[in-house]
Amino acid sequence: MTNPAAPPRALPGLERQNRAYWTGGAEGLLLIGRCGACQVFVHPPLPRCPACGDRNVEPEAVSGRGRVASFSINHQAWLPGLPVPYVFAAVELEEQTQLYVFTNIINSPVDQIEIGMPVEVTFEAHEDVHLPMFQPRGGAR
Repeated sequence: MTNPAAPPRALPGLERQNRAYWTGGAEGLLLIGRCGACQVFVHPPLPRCPACGDRNVEPEAVSGRGRVASFSINHQAWLPGLPVPYVFAAVELEEQTQLYVFTNIINSPVDQIEIGMPVEVTFEAHEDVHLPMFQPRGGAR
């Protein structure tokens, strides 16, 4: 199912390792890999834990809450029909220090985005892919 109001996006290729991350939004879940041996969250999706080397990395639902760690305001429409300006950000998830999701911040004027701003996940449906986007916690500003 595609959201007709969603802007055009370059979509990721779905593979065994990343499928849960890109499709979990269909169920409203942000799924991040977690090592069964040492419990470290692993993102982007990898076949082995970078902390301990174990291969038991499985997707686990996280809260979807975090904070803006860094961002840029982009004025280049890389795809026809992509509205500008838009915010590309590193969001640090609250489950683990330095657990970052690189994403867009939506539902907020770009001049109101700040480092440290609390955000929450929302999903944008495109075919089988549900892109994790983030918005100010509590909704639009």
